[in-house]
Amino acid sequence: MDTIQIEGWQGRLGQGLAPRQLLATMLAAADLQVKEIARRMNCEPSTAEKTLDRARFKLGMQRSIRGLCLEAMRRGIITPLALALLICTGNVQQIQPVRRPDAPRAQTVVRIQRLDEAQLAA
Repeated sequence: MDTIQIEGWQGRLGQGLAPRQLLATMLAAADLQVKEIARRMNCEPSTAEKTLDRARFKLGMQRSIRGLCLEAMRRGIITPLALALLICTGNVQQIQPVRRPDAPRAQTVVRIQRLDEAQLAA
């Protein structure tokens, strides 16, 4: 299976998005603005915006770029690279919880009582 890795993301080709649409989606997931995405893809900002629009249409008319990224993650088209490396290597170790030493649990109760003048005189 062909994959693309960029900016800490891994994208899978052949999952419904064209290569340029996948690249634009991964750059958007890396929190880049449309102008920055266009600069990285060597195209005009309007072309990058249209590429993202086509990707949103293919993934079910998402309303925003954020929705596009979330839908692509939900479908497994893009994944964070750290997560992909953990899954692919198979060397996932169980994380042990932090155990604190058993300390004696003592409770201090303080009672405050207001004394009236009659109680003070007695």
